Amino acid sequence: MQSQWNDETARSKVEAYGAEGVNEDIALRVYTTRLIGGDPLLVLHGGGNTSVKTTATDDLGQEHEVIAVKGSGADMADMEPWGLPAVKLGPLRELRALEALSDEAMVNVQRLNLLDASAPNPSVETLLHAFLPHKFVDHTHAAAVLSLVDQPDGEALAREVYDGRMGIVPYIAPGFGLAKAAAEVFEQKPDVEGLILHKHGIFTFGETAREAYERMIEMVSLAEARLRQGRPVVFTKGEVAARLETAAEIAPILRGACAVKTAGAEPVRFIAELRTGPEILDYVNGAELASYSQRGVVTPDHIIRTKNKPLVVPAPEAGRLEDFVSDVKTAVEAFAADYDAYFARENEAVGNTKTKLDAMPRVILVPGVGLFGLGRTAKDAAIAGDLAENTVKVITEAEAIGRYDPLPESDLFALEYWSLEQAKLKGAVVKPLTGQVAVVTGAGAIGAATARALAGDGAAVALLDIDGEAAKVAAATVKGLGLQCDVTKPDDVARAFAAVCERFGGVDILVSNAGAAWQGRIGEVSDETLRKSFELNFFAHQTVAQAAVRIMLKQGTGGVLLFNISKQAVNPGQNFGPYGLPKAATMLLMRQYALDYGADGIRSNGVNADRIRSGLLTDEMIAARSKARGVSEADYMSGNLLQAEVTADDVGQAFLALAKARKTTGHVETVDGGNIAAALR
Repeated sequence: MQSQWNDETARSKVEAYGAEGVNEDIALRVYTTRLIGGDPLLVLHGGGNTSVKTTATDDLGQEHEVIAVKGSGADMADMEPWGLPAVKLGPLRELRALEALSDEAMVNVQRLNLLDASAPNPSVETLLHAFLPHKFVDHTHAAAVLSLVDQPDGEALAREVYDGRMGIVPYIAPGFGLAKAAAEVFEQKPDVEGLILHKHGIFTFGETAREAYERMIEMVSLAEARLRQGRPVVFTKGEVAARLETAAEIAPILRGACAVKTAGAEPVRFIAELRTGPEILDYVNGAELASYSQRGVVTPDHIIRTKNKPLVVPAPEAGRLEDFVSDVKTAVEAFAADYDAYFARENEAVGNTKTKLDAMPRVILVPGVGLFGLGRTAKDAAIAGDLAENTVKVITEAEAIGRYDPLPESDLFALEYWSLEQAKLKGAVVKPLTGQVAVVTGAGAIGAATARALAGDGAAVALLDIDGEAAKVAAATVKGLGLQCDVTKPDDVARAFAAVCERFGGVDILVSNAGAAWQGRIGEVSDETLRKSFELNFFAHQTVAQAAVRIMLKQGTGGVLLFNISKQAVNPGQNFGPYGLPKAATMLLMRQYALDYGADGIRSNGVNADRIRSGLLTDEMIAARSKARGVSEADYMSGNLLQAEVTADDVGQAFLALAKARKTTGHVETVDGGNIAAALR
């Protein structure tokens, strides 16, 4: 591990933040915090914390000695000064004299001594930082250090590696008790450069930001050097079939099996994101996977994101998908039963005071394929995947030098159900489409507006377009997946839906929107033009709907197909036969899906829209039509009963409403401002 410190960059940060009124201590604290947070081998997703002891002035103009420490909700990778709330240091140090202090009282004292009442809660490890005398203190969950201390003789290994340069703190759960114990270890040997927290992580400190940071790099590097002495081949390969089903084929099965189903309610779904590669495959293909993968998390900090253990399923042998479905169902049921039993025994041990979380896994290991991170949102799934990858590295290197041996179940339960850790998750907002995956074809005005509407209500969204760059740009606005796809080509569609399954785990909502408006008098239009229109405006709808339904049936959690039909299907316009004929067929296609798949919980509905500014109705076309009718462009666009222009956002909201309409199928929603000639009833 190499230091990323740069004198010139450090000076520029001091100058830039100084111009905003931030003092040099805080500026340098932000700088090195970002250096640490930018390295996934040190911290991931809100893990770790840093602090600096400095001075600050309150609103009365009084100067105080404070500790600026990472706050709840701040991420070290993109730290800003607001993420380091300042707490009066004197009152915190006075707490050292207490014999005990509850977690709630600790949080209360910290908040009472904030200089800014609106600041985020200081880290739960603030007192540990405060009780140490050093100006700068850094804390990480470095992978190499965890591999070293997650051993039966981890403390002895740490003493061997650091040879008195680091104090060794036996495992104690974070909070007041750990803060006191760490301070006592330091005071026994005040020349140490940091502390190793057994089965937890590492602290380093110094009088300058650079000193504390570079000590962290050096101490982690020493752990890495010890790990390189391990055996080169760690896991004996187990038996895996020569031919396996792809990740895209099995992801919907896994995702569907983990959905929480309650009669009469929408299933609680999870997003599932694939991770694979040589190191992950060596791990999941190991003959002893059922042993080393089930011993527990590598650091307690991960448990609220990954649960204590991953789900392990059999390798999916090609041509035996039905067997895999059965095996996965059995594995998920066993996992949930095991989690329920774990909760029952540990909850009883603490007086039955806890409320059980859901029993579904957050990481799935699949021999021959890789691993999947699960979460209620795409972000949560990515976090679980990142932490699972980190776990693979830590356990691999731990097994290389000995035997991976994390904390016992009771200690991990205490962290999983610790109120201060649970508080990190309570701010998560569950929206109507949270956990659902939507695929929208066509990234033009209507497609982009629909993607925004669906994402705004919680869906993970993939946008498909023949213009791959347009798809990526539109998807970026909703933090989704943008893919190049010609929906008239079945191979393109199959590839795109496979990519969606690898990224999100499946499909719950399809908005089949891509289209183009060919024109001409029907008796004079060429066969080529008519066939092209049918390929895009009818057969492509069938191709993407088939792909979506196939995935939905694997998931077993229902879903919804939504088709952009057009008013031309029921109210044809002169010279628009090449466009209206396939759209009329698409309306019947929508109803056929409603008939054939209603019993599977798959709904099918359509939207008829008219006069929407988009790739179909361009500015040039609007100008030509309004001129031909002798009206202004504004009057032409608002030529409906409501005398109001209908926008792409209005169409997107109609698709959103149908996506949430759990008891509606076979329905056409008209979005045209009022046109009696196009009304279906």
